[in-house]
Amino acid sequence: MNDTYEPSPSDRVREQVALYEATDGREGGTLEDRPVVILTTIGAKTGSIRKNPVMRIKEGDTYVAVASAAGAPSHPAWYRNLVAHPQVTLQDGATVYHLRAREAQGDEKAHWWEVAERFWPHFPEYRAKAGSREIPVMLLEPTDASGEERS
Repeated sequence: MNDTYEPSPSDRVREQVALYEATDGREGGTLEDRPVVILTTIGAKTGSIRKNPVMRIKEGDTYVAVASAAGAPSHPAWYRNLVAHPQVTLQDGATVYHLRAREAQGDEKAHWWEVAERFWPHFPEYRAKAGSREIPVMLLEPTDASGEERS
């Protein structure tokens, strides 16, 4: 891993991350009036720090990152980052959590789809649009008893 932050090539993503971090989520913290969090991963190929806004989907201490890419034919880059480097940080407002990612499977995945669809109503259409691509549902779980660390 290197300590270099490599901002997204997408203007929208890059600007939203910067605004969110500068204001602890008071600005840049929504997509279609629904809350987002900032997921920080390590690039699978580059080892660079990468940051992406993802829908804020949470149940108990577990956050969920759905690799839908709005139903695109391939997984978003951050999914490959999570598989290669499952230790992540997630900023929810002013709080930063240290979490470990793992992919949900089977009945567990079915449960988390139900949870995710309560937070973001577009997931069913994304699943239909993805066709034969199985959309990964990643669980982001605390790495210690509290899972919370202020940065």
